[in-house]
Amino acid sequence: MAILGYLILTIYVIALILITLYCLLQFHLLYHYKRSHRLHQDEQPAKQERTDADWPLVTVQLPIYNEQYVIERLINSIAALDYPKDKLQIHILDDSTDETVPIVDKAVAHYQSQGFDMQAIRREKRSGFKAGALKDAMPLAKGAFIAIFDADFVPRPGFLKATIPHFDNPKVGVVQTRWEHLNRDYSLITQLQAIQLNVHFRVEQQGRRGGQYLLQFNGTAGVWRSTTIEDAGGWEADTLTEDLDLSIRAQLKGWEITYLESFGSPAELPAEMNGLKSQQFRWMKGGAETARKMLPAIWRSNLRLGQKLHATGHLLSSSVFVFVFSAGVFSVPLVFLLGPLGINTKIFATFLAGLLATIAVYYVANVEAESTKQTRLRTLVKFVVLFPLFLALSMGLSFHNSVAVIQGYLGKKTAFVRTPKFNIQTIRDSLKNKQYISGKLTFTTVLEGLLALYFLGGVIGGITAHNSSFLIFHAMLALGYGAIFIFTLRHLGLK
Repeated sequence: MAILGYLILTIYVIALILITLYCLLQFHLLYHYKRSHRLHQDEQPAKQERTDADWPLVTVQLPIYNEQYVIERLINSIAALDYPKDKLQIHILDDSTDETVPIVDKAVAHYQSQGFDMQAIRREKRSGFKAGALKDAMPLAKGAFIAIFDADFVPRPGFLKATIPHFDNPKVGVVQTRWEHLNRDYSLITQLQAIQLNVHFRVEQQGRRGGQYLLQFNGTAGVWRSTTIEDAGGWEADTLTEDLDLSIRAQLKGWEITYLESFGSPAELPAEMNGLKSQQFRWMKGGAETARKMLPAIWRSNLRLGQKLHATGHLLSSSVFVFVFSAGVFSVPLVFLLGPLGINTKIFATFLAGLLATIAVYYVANVEAESTKQTRLRTLVKFVVLFPLFLALSMGLSFHNSVAVIQGYLGKKTAFVRTPKFNIQTIRDSLKNKQYISGKLTFTTVLEGLLALYFLGGVIGGITAHNSSFLIFHAMLALGYGAIFIFTLRHLGLK
């Protein structure tokens, strides 16, 4: 029994150590984020007076699949870009099989009649999913630069004039803008997603830029130099995160990614749990697949040690969910084993460094960077209320995301499951009777419900055993898994 107890304790401690290392790496990015703002204040290229003739030809690619609720909104926003019409080529890469097709055809015909170079490009077979669509469309792109938008985005009119001047630096191969949230206040689910994304698009991206580490094109709301795509080997469909994959390959070729924190591109957040879970699965599994593919090349490269370490942390970041899941599962038996083993629970206080680092990172991204002097107090109060709920939701997603990560590392191939969008922006918008919502109860969801009961048992066990060491941890895990389970079931019935 003692051997089993020490084995469980060892696994738990190892998981805590790895979680803490990840948190400290994030804190290091926070240091570079603050330092970058202090030294550079979001440097912009020197403004030049440009006539319409001075702007380069840009191809805008819109890869879509069954987006009947949002595609017209996207096409209209692209047509409204403040850019010379004769320097704009618009390609709608339409793999749709539903009512989206006639909506696209009608919009294309309308804008063609107004003089736009707009075309719907369709393939007989949806091979390679999004990466395949982008790759197949490359020979048709005439622009020196290629802007890419997913269906859930509504780019601002000034997008191209804000990004294209950065390519005056011949080393720049990609310009990425910050994601904003059209429907952040729609529900608790969207508010919690925004908290996470703000960290990535504030602290992580800008921190990597400030520390001169490898950055990431986020798949949308950015612009590529055409020759950069070709030089890096083009789009490849062997991972579910083709954007991250190509970003790494381009930077290993010597190209730079410029990140514009100061320019936002609004997008719609997933408004229902099943869409959020499909997005998370794709991102987590794709990150693991890209790590498996690109880490050997990173460590063989001439990058600085710091760049290699941060690139490794970046590519392995999805693995933190495996560590969170492991720590949670093995902490429950420890409620009853720590006493007999004679372990003083005070030793676990050293791991509070990771929690404090996480709080600092999320505070800066969601309070300092998001508020003004007039709204700072309100933003802070909102953060204090939502942050514990965000941690609970993240813990509740740890099993689902761990499955994705393990599949990615094992090389198990699955289809690219897109995240459905519904043109949900305000509280008045409804998900009722929408197409694309999954009505299938999965085994993973059943296990999430059972895990909620398991951690609730941990709470009860801690109370009865007079061991409060894991009480808050288990309560948050029970809340997280329970919320994921209930929201999933609730959203299955929206049809």
